[in-house]
Amino acid sequence: MGAPEQIIMVRHGQSAANVDQTIYNRIPDYRIPLTELGVLQAKAAGEKVRRQLNGKKVRVYVSPYLRAYQTLEAMDLGDLIDSTMEEPRLREQDWANFQNPAEIADQKELRNAYGHFFYRFREGESGSDVYDRVSSFMETLFRQWAKPDAAPNALFVTHGLTMRLFCMRWFHWSVEYFESLNNPENAATRTLIKTGDRYVLDTPFAQWTQADPGTTVLDAPTRIW
Repeated sequence: MGAPEQIIMVRHGQSAANVDQTIYNRIPDYRIPLTELGVLQAKAAGEKVRRQLNGKKVRVYVSPYLRAYQTLEAMDLGDLIDSTMEEPRLREQDWANFQNPAEIADQKELRNAYGHFFYRFREGESGSDVYDRVSSFMETLFRQWAKPDAAPNALFVTHGLTMRLFCMRWFHWSVEYFESLNNPENAATRTLIKTGDRYVLDTPFAQWTQADPGTTVLDAPTRIW
């Protein structure tokens, strides 16, 4: 079959932690559920994805986090799904085990000064760690897409940072350009659409500061903490 017509990425709907971050110190991150609003957002995303698929099959790769599975369930794609694979490499960035919100807030401030790509959370991951596992996942995709019975579309139900890093790896964006990008909203989609032998991103990520895909650290302003 070769490469799919569309690679659709969906961020999970609003989670309980998006509303109340203190939940992190009593519930493991991977078990945090969607809110009622999150379920509604996921249903709306499902309607959009069904229109995009236009009756064609899709293979789903889902993060093992509860909020990702609940998002996929609420999307209700039914018999459009060719198969579903749980993919741990699409999980959220690991920040810690049970998280102390005050400590995480301090580390986020440090990350903002240091840079989101290279800063590693204590007991957790850096953005570059997530980039490495996304790169490994991409190798798996290429092997699966080479099979003659591969579905004509792919869907990732995942997390905002993971979506940005997948695109960074796919399109060979620089670290500085990645640093300029915001996460998509809850249940927002981004689609890589095949055009000839290349892919284009249907909707760019919003930027909080100006940078181009080829901007490097040579172009970055000096930052002193």
